[in-house]
Amino acid sequence: MISAPDTIEIPDDLQACQTLVLELAATVQEVSAKLGESQQKIVELELTVAELLQRAFQKRRERYLEDPNQLKLDLGDSPDAADAAEGLAQAVVEAEVTVACYKRRRKARKPRQEKLPEHLPRYEVEAPVPEDVKHCPTHGERKPIDYDVVETLEFERPKLRVRVTKYPKYVCPEHPECGVGSPERPTGLVEGNRYDTSVAAEIITGKYAYHQPIYREQDYFAGSGWTPARSTLLNILVAAAFVIRPVAEFFKQTVLGSSILGTDDTRVTLLLPQTIPKPVDGDLKSQRIYEVLSDAAAAGKPSVTARMWAYRSVLVPLNVFDFTVSRHRDGPDAFLENFTGKLMADCYSGYQGIELRSGGLIERGACTAHARRKVFETREAYPLESSLLLAKFQQLYDIEDRAKTFSADERLALRQAEAAPVWASIYAWLASEAAARILPKSKFAEALNYLRNHREALTLYLTDGQMPIDNNETEQLMKQIALGRKNWLFVGSVAAGERAADFLTLVSSAVRNDLDVWAYTKDVLDQLLAGSTDYHALRPDIWKQSHPEAIREYRVQERRDRADRQRFHRTQRRIAAQSENR
Repeated sequence: MISAPDTIEIPDDLQACQTLVLELAATVQEVSAKLGESQQKIVELELTVAELLQRAFQKRRERYLEDPNQLKLDLGDSPDAADAAEGLAQAVVEAEVTVACYKRRRKARKPRQEKLPEHLPRYEVEAPVPEDVKHCPTHGERKPIDYDVVETLEFERPKLRVRVTKYPKYVCPEHPECGVGSPERPTGLVEGNRYDTSVAAEIITGKYAYHQPIYREQDYFAGSGWTPARSTLLNILVAAAFVIRPVAEFFKQTVLGSSILGTDDTRVTLLLPQTIPKPVDGDLKSQRIYEVLSDAAAAGKPSVTARMWAYRSVLVPLNVFDFTVSRHRDGPDAFLENFTGKLMADCYSGYQGIELRSGGLIERGACTAHARRKVFETREAYPLESSLLLAKFQQLYDIEDRAKTFSADERLALRQAEAAPVWASIYAWLASEAAARILPKSKFAEALNYLRNHREALTLYLTDGQMPIDNNETEQLMKQIALGRKNWLFVGSVAAGERAADFLTLVSSAVRNDLDVWAYTKDVLDQLLAGSTDYHALRPDIWKQSHPEAIREYRVQERRDRADRQRFHRTQRRIAAQSENR
């Protein structure tokens, strides 16, 4: 820290006075610069503390309501501005129609049906009647004339039963040379067909749909009268994984065959095995496994941070998961080796490298929600500037909201007519003097640089009506892994991680298609064990066409209602904004 003397002697000589003044001015300038840096560090630390408090204790929803008192970005009198204004007017007209339709639909809603389902089995009991009710003290015994019926729902624990299958043996009584004849035994899930596919489906559903670790599933089955060893449950899982492997591989190839993918990854703890598997010549994945596990063993670590990757097809309702021992680019490189199309992902350098190495066969799109989030997190330090950009992001999402029911060509035309001018205005402001005045080391400057550095990837969706504006739906798949990770905590081996990826592929795809996971999983196992190789028919979106009873209609309705509510609120806001501007 710079210190100054308590008293300053002022010389009588003019030149000496000028020299002293210049020295003092330089000192003041240096102190001011250091003070400015200190103030900036304080602001950044306050923002960091606020961000940590937000993550720990507050809601994470990035809700932004535009303040009418904030300044607007001036688009001038350019043709783009005129087109944007015309598009906004048209959007308001559409919004009014949407609001009116939504209100009419709300009025037509039926009252909630409280009656218990008719298909549930029923049994009747007669309520006990006290003697003073049966007999009148004056007239003697009373006669019943009617009953008030009350239906009460009861719950019974899942029941287990043992199917005893008898295989008859046939012989020729007088001709032992003919031998013994018996019907052919069907292929079972485990040796001896000791456990039915229904048991395997329950274990798979419990662990990967309801996030129960094996020891809790052991308690679950024990409550029904069967107490299996944990190793038994794991062996059933291993056997089921072997059966579904071809279907998981088929799903992978189907997803890679679609032209638009979203991808994301999350951490998974992998326990270090006692014996590290040797690498296979020419197999990059096995070599990477050997390197990572060997380095961890040399460092004395009990585990490594592995990765579970999700690949979500936009055009086909399938989710595919992949397991790797690290976040090295080898993982997505190997998975996307035969992929051609658009890849929506975050700005991890591995994805950028894949785009470069593909020779133009893969185009990387960046997530608009990531860019918006970076701006949103700096709104307290730069309220005016961030509000300008957040308002623009709000316009972009309003355009996407209007286009949800459009065809791909209609959506593309709307994006080019209305979203492209909004992006142009954002980048025009980023090149302005106002943006240049932002402190270069601030969080807001990082957010602006993110927008500048990834302009081509952020606006890629403007060239394809089928591509989403963000990667939110893929990122939400990480919740399925995170919830499980909080319960089963770790993966015991590389093989277990690969099996988990296959099970997640099956279960997550079933959930995406609103299916009863248990019913779907059991039927898939049954058909595969019966020798079926029609994997296309086992796709959940195809399978549910012949199994409508397995569709969770309430999930379909919940999604529809949620979309209607969001569209209603957005259109109301657009109408209000247009009314204020008139």
